[in-house]
Amino acid sequence: MKSASRTGNAYVAILAGGSGTRMGNPDKPKQFLMLGSKPILVHTVEKFCVSGEFDAVLVLCPETWVQQTKDLLAKYSPHYAQEVTVIAGGATRNDTVTNAVSFIEDSFPVDDDTVLVTHDAVRPFVTHRIIADNLEAARTYGACDTVIPATDTIVESVDAATISSIPNRRDLYQGQTPQSFNLLKLKGLMGSLSEEEKELLTDACKVFVLRGEKVSLVMGEPDNIKITYPQDMRLASALVGA
Repeated sequence: MKSASRTGNAYVAILAGGSGTRMGNPDKPKQFLMLGSKPILVHTVEKFCVSGEFDAVLVLCPETWVQQTKDLLAKYSPHYAQEVTVIAGGATRNDTVTNAVSFIEDSFPVDDDTVLVTHDAVRPFVTHRIIADNLEAARTYGACDTVIPATDTIVESVDAATISSIPNRRDLYQGQTPQSFNLLKLKGLMGSLSEEEKELLTDACKVFVLRGEKVSLVMGEPDNIKITYPQDMRLASALVGA
């Protein structure tokens, strides 16, 4: 799985805990919907398996979907299924990332240079360049976030009724994934959170920002879309030629 030219342990946690409600299918999480000839999740998993950058690929999904996830990987990606470990996620995104960190520490070698890449299961168009840039930035800076420059003016409204401010668009970016970290640094910062902070923070990069740690920016791609709504699926189908 891992390229022989790579140094330092690197792991990826593919976060597959979303539901299908906003896609109009509450009975099936959106990552399991078909995109062309295979489920969205399988497209995503294969991008990381084929990259040759990782010592292990983890998929974290709802506990009730663990076996179905294994079955789908075996059916639609038998070549890579044996390289993927499927485990249960947590109640929140941060809980899921914590589960990934704990599992990696219990199962694989970890040292001061180990990197954890986290990625949305429903972003199947991540590129090798984005993955490689995440690994480099995480090793250099300790944390990074994948972003693209904001193209629309962003309007802030505190009361959801009137404009509070209009920030300068030149200073704004739209967040994507992967988000990547020095694993032990991430573990330490997440362990420092109070229960109140845990309830407010739903993004691992925010943990670093809250603690005054710098987070490097990695340029994403407009096509690195998150499939959330039916219109996203139509665009994704066009991108895969389905």
